[in-house]
Amino acid sequence: MNNSEKKIKVLYVDDESNNLLAFQASFRRIFEVYTANSAADGLRILNDTDVHVVICDQRMPQSTGVEFFQIVRKAFPGPIRMLLTGYTDAEAIVDAINKGEIYRYIKKPWDELELKNAIQNAYEIFITRRQLKDKITELEKTNDELNRFVYSTSHDLRSPLASIMGILNLAHMENSVQDPNGYLNMIETCVKRMDGFIQKIIEYYKSIRVEDEYEDIDFKVMLNEIVEICSMQNRNIQFNINVDQESKFRGDAFRLSVIFNNLVSNAVKYQKASEDVQWVRIDVKVDEKKAIILIEDNGIGIVEQYLNNIFKMFFRSTNDVTGLGIGLYIVKEALGRIGGEISVHSVYGEGTQFKLAVPNHPYVKIEE
Repeated sequence: MNNSEKKIKVLYVDDESNNLLAFQASFRRIFEVYTANSAADGLRILNDTDVHVVICDQRMPQSTGVEFFQIVRKAFPGPIRMLLTGYTDAEAIVDAINKGEIYRYIKKPWDELELKNAIQNAYEIFITRRQLKDKITELEKTNDELNRFVYSTSHDLRSPLASIMGILNLAHMENSVQDPNGYLNMIETCVKRMDGFIQKIIEYYKSIRVEDEYEDIDFKVMLNEIVEICSMQNRNIQFNINVDQESKFRGDAFRLSVIFNNLVSNAVKYQKASEDVQWVRIDVKVDEKKAIILIEDNGIGIVEQYLNNIFKMFFRSTNDVTGLGIGLYIVKEALGRIGGEISVHSVYGEGTQFKLAVPNHPYVKIEE
C-alpha cells in the first residue's frame, strides 16, 4: 500500500500492554492503529472511529474475545472481526465463529507477515461488503422511484380511459352512432381490459408499499363482499362458502382482500364454458394460531408442468383467457408479507385447488 492510499484502520484489543506496544511497533507504519486494553475501551473507540478491522485477544479478565465480538457484531456490524489467542481452545474458536461471526483467528505469538496479510485480506472484504451495501441502497432507491413512476403513470392512464368509457356509454344510450360491425363493443372490451391491467399494477404497488395493519377479520363478511363483486364476471357460477370461525382472527385486512380477490377472480375467469354446473368452493377454518383457507373450482385446471411457474410475474398458463399474468404473483407477495403460505393442486381439465395458511395475530396483553 503506497502513501497516497487511505490507510486501513485497525483496532487491537488486549489486556496485556506489552502486546499492545508490540502490535503498534509492528504495524503503525503500515496501518492506522488503535489500541484498547479492555472491551469497554474498544467499544468507545468503535463508537468514535470508522474502524475497518477489529482484532481481539480471547483471554481477558473482564470479558472474553468472543463475548466482546458478540456485542460488536450487533452494535458495529461493519468492521471485520479477527480473534487472537495463545491457546489451542477449540471451544472458544467455535464460539467465536458461531456467536461472534469472526473472519478468522490468529495464534499467539503472531507471525507478522501472516497477520499483515490477514488484515489486508479482511480490509478487502470490508470494502467489498461496503460497496455491495451501497449498490443495494442504490438499487432500492431506483426500484422505489420506478415503483412510484409506475403507480403515478397508472393513475394518469385511468383518467383518459374513464373518459373513453363515458363517451362509449353515451353513444350506447343515445344510439347516435351507427355501428353495424360492432366496433364500439370491441373498443369497450379493449378499454375494460386495459383498465383491468392498470388496476392490477396499482394493486401490486399498494401491496408492497402499504404498511402492515392488523385488525379483526370476519371471513364470512369479507368473502361475501368479494364473491358479490367477482360473480358479476359470470352470473352462472354457483358459490359455496363455508366459514368455521369460532376464534377471533386478527390480520391484515387489505392484503387478505387482495389475496381473496385475485384467487376468487381467477376461479371465475378460468371456468369451462362447456361445463353444465360451474362452481367455486371456499372453505375457511380458523383457530387461535392460524386460518386455513381452501379455494377450489371445477374450471379448466393447470397443466402440471406449469405449476412451479404460476406465481412468477407475467407467467400465463393458458392463452385461452386474457390476463396480465400478475395476479398470482401479487398473491404470493402479499402472503409473504403477512407470513402466510400457499400451495396449489390442479388437474388439467378438472379444476384447481389453492390452500392457504395465514397466521393469526392475537392481541398481546401487557401485564402491569
